[in-house]
Amino acid sequence: MDDGDRRALDLVKELVHRLLSTSPPSSTANSHQSITLNPNPIIPSDQQYHQALRYAIRILSSRMTPSIAADESAMVESIKRRLATQGKSSDALTFADVYTKFSLKTGQGSVRNKWAVLYLLKTVSEDRKIQKHQSTSVAPNGFLSSALSGGLPELVGSESNRNFGLRNDCSKVLNNVQGYTDNSKDSRGLVGKLEKGYSDGSLSDDFQSLNCVGDNSRVLRGKGEVGKGWSGGVLMVSKDPENLRDMAYKEFVNLSKEENEVSEDVLVRDVLYACQGIDGKYVKYDKNEDGYVLPDWMKVPRATRSVVRKLCELGWLFRKVKGYISDSMNQFPAQHVGTVGQAFCAALQDELSEYYKLLAVLEGQAMNPIPLGSESACSGSYMSLRRLSVWFAEPIVKMRLMAVLVDNCKSLKGGAMAGAIHMHAQHGDPLVNDFMKRLLRRVCSPLFEMVRRWVLEGELEDIFAEFFIVSQPVKDESLWREGYRLHAAMLPAFISQSLAKQILRTGKSINFLRVCCDDRGWADAATEAATAVGTTTTRGSLGYGETDALESLVTEAAKRIHKHLLELMHKRYKFKEHCLAIKRYLLLGQGDFVQYLMDIVGPELSEPANTISSFKLATLLESAITSSNAQYDGCDIRARLRVKMMPHKTGDRGWDVFSLEYDAGVPLNTIFTESVMTRYIRVFNFLWKLRRVEHALTGTWKTMKPNCITSHFFSKLPQAVKLQLILTSRKCQVLWDEMNHFVSNLQYYIMFEVLEVSWSNLVKEMELSKDLDDLLAAHEKYLFSILEKSLLGERSQELNKTLFVLFDLILRFRSLADRLYEGINELQSRTSETSTNSRDKVKSRGKSNDKTSEPGSWLGEGRKALTQRAGEFLKNMGNDMDVIGKDYTTIFEGFISQLPVQQHIDLKFLMFRLNFTEFYSQIQPITRGKLF
Repeated sequence: MDDGDRRALDLVKELVHRLLSTSPPSSTANSHQSITLNPNPIIPSDQQYHQALRYAIRILSSRMTPSIAADESAMVESIKRRLATQGKSSDALTFADVYTKFSLKTGQGSVRNKWAVLYLLKTVSEDRKIQKHQSTSVAPNGFLSSALSGGLPELVGSESNRNFGLRNDCSKVLNNVQGYTDNSKDSRGLVGKLEKGYSDGSLSDDFQSLNCVGDNSRVLRGKGEVGKGWSGGVLMVSKDPENLRDMAYKEFVNLSKEENEVSEDVLVRDVLYACQGIDGKYVKYDKNEDGYVLPDWMKVPRATRSVVRKLCELGWLFRKVKGYISDSMNQFPAQHVGTVGQAFCAALQDELSEYYKLLAVLEGQAMNPIPLGSESACSGSYMSLRRLSVWFAEPIVKMRLMAVLVDNCKSLKGGAMAGAIHMHAQHGDPLVNDFMKRLLRRVCSPLFEMVRRWVLEGELEDIFAEFFIVSQPVKDESLWREGYRLHAAMLPAFISQSLAKQILRTGKSINFLRVCCDDRGWADAATEAATAVGTTTTRGSLGYGETDALESLVTEAAKRIHKHLLELMHKRYKFKEHCLAIKRYLLLGQGDFVQYLMDIVGPELSEPANTISSFKLATLLESAITSSNAQYDGCDIRARLRVKMMPHKTGDRGWDVFSLEYDAGVPLNTIFTESVMTRYIRVFNFLWKLRRVEHALTGTWKTMKPNCITSHFFSKLPQAVKLQLILTSRKCQVLWDEMNHFVSNLQYYIMFEVLEVSWSNLVKEMELSKDLDDLLAAHEKYLFSILEKSLLGERSQELNKTLFVLFDLILRFRSLADRLYEGINELQSRTSETSTNSRDKVKSRGKSNDKTSEPGSWLGEGRKALTQRAGEFLKNMGNDMDVIGKDYTTIFEGFISQLPVQQHIDLKFLMFRLNFTEFYSQIQPITRGKLF
């Protein structure tokens, strides 16, 4: 041993002697003051001295490279943090003060590599704490017994071998110490720093209980055997060709692991298995707990168990998502899965594929150890439970979202599923928002494809009933009204109700053009609409998040297709002309045609209904058309007008069952449906009866003309009969005037204030219509207005019944008036015959007797009986007139009393027209308050 080795050995001995001879400071109050040695040192035993000396020499002779980067500030903060967490705040302050003085010393005599000194102190302190925890679990006998008790293992061999090993160890101390200092003075400085650190209390206990099996020394497990490369228990690093040092370290690691039930590497592996839905060696799925857990019998720290349970939540979520995907795919193509559900599963599967990639990376990192600086050195696994928690931070957020979506979408499909997923996309977290949008693009792809095909092609390919538009098989005439409807439950939240209705109408228009109109012009309109908004008519041109583009496309397509449809309805199918024809014939707007038809069919309709021939009535209808201005209408319109006999009962006359019908044909029967035509026929029957009543009153007036009763006949009647005739005729005339006033004003109201005004409104609304729905609404409003104003609505049923009773009374009056004037004409003819016969008798008597007869002698017994019968007939007719007049007055009062309470304002104007002169107000003061 040369002089340098001797000086280094002496320096180490002196340092060990000083450390063992000192005691901890007496008080922490003087921790910030200068540190001095105890004046009464404790003399250590020879055994303690030799053990501490050999431990110090082994530490200084170690050449292991640290596994962390050299960062002095980080090391200082780590030491202070450790002292603070252990409840030694005053020690942390003392250490900070000592380190400040230590770091300020520079130049000659100072320590160059300050970080190495700090690292050494921290490592020794940590090894001491580990030794304290392990001392109770390792047997006191064996190779490590003395190391655990005193800090150094027993050296194998004779005393000379011990001395030789000690000399070999000491020969390397100088080289290591010189690596930390500039000269021999630095060695003394190092001793001073170590002494100082011991005396301030921070390292006093660490040096005494330090485990020699640490990072800076490696030993072999054995029973008195020394491996190759060992000399007196000191590993010769430079002479270790068989890597015995690594073997010793691995054996030490394995020994440490045996002290715990399960190592962290095994737990990491099981957690990675659990995150793939696979049971590990220890972490398994528990149905009762509904999650992956560690068994209760396993000795694992509570914190570790909590971390494992938290990490395994990802596996529980994965199990739920994977199970949903498997169940859905196994059931496809079931009705309740659908294409949207399939797209949802595909999107989830893509996300799981990215998740699999992450697990593969993490598993690879868990299987590979961390490489150290030396090529032959190795360390533990890179992956730990704490690092797994960092890696799983983002995947667990996504997996939670997918699990929530899976729970919410189990019983949903189609648009309802897309709407439920869309509601979860309304999130403020950018990560969640981006993830949900990416998912929704895949999920909504089939739905937007259905919208595109419906809006641009009019095709509804909805095999699994997922679309918010539902079709049902109907007749062509009901295709527009009943063929398609909105299914509110399948309407997603990102499509508004108004947009959905516009989508429905656009597709209905295309189907109507294609099926009912046999037209292909809509294809050009759809292409123009797509070009106008900058999209295409191909698959995939629309997607989630492009609601504005969808709305623009639907608006443009609807505008062009509806315009094309309305032009087709007005120009090719002449919708307005057919509405006018219905108004002229079914609503009796063509006056000359109606009058001529009523004249020629009147005799036929007076017969019993079961004896009337519909073929004969059809012939009479054709004759009425050719004899009026209706002949100038087109052949297409005239051919659509037909006679229809309504169902009749026993005792019905032809007037009760006669009707006209108008066959609109395809595609106009979409507007003029059976229900609509039934209401038109109802209006026709009402107007036809009104015209019949008017026609009857006109016929009565012709019978009542003054020239029907000659003044000669009137002057020849007896005075009593003459007065009775005047009274009866006057009653008939007054009652006719009252009835004619009512019928004329009612007819004027119906024909002008109802039909003409409603027609004018219909024409205006037809010009403003933007689609077929608007046209249907305008026509429906037109027909509804006619029914309500004509007392045919549901709210005017009682008034309508009263009105028809008045019509029946007027027809009874017509029959009574006809009987009256037939009787008067018969009386006139019989009186003339009687007068002629009387004159002949007088002449014959004059020839035989020259005496002249007295005035009035021409009246004989026959004339007297005739006069008596005439008086009785006129009296009876007068009584019948009184009965009809009284019934008519009573019912008419009830009729006009109901007009003010009608909800439709035009019916109030009818009352104003009927009582324009306030006649009924004056003759009925009692009911005036009710009427006005």
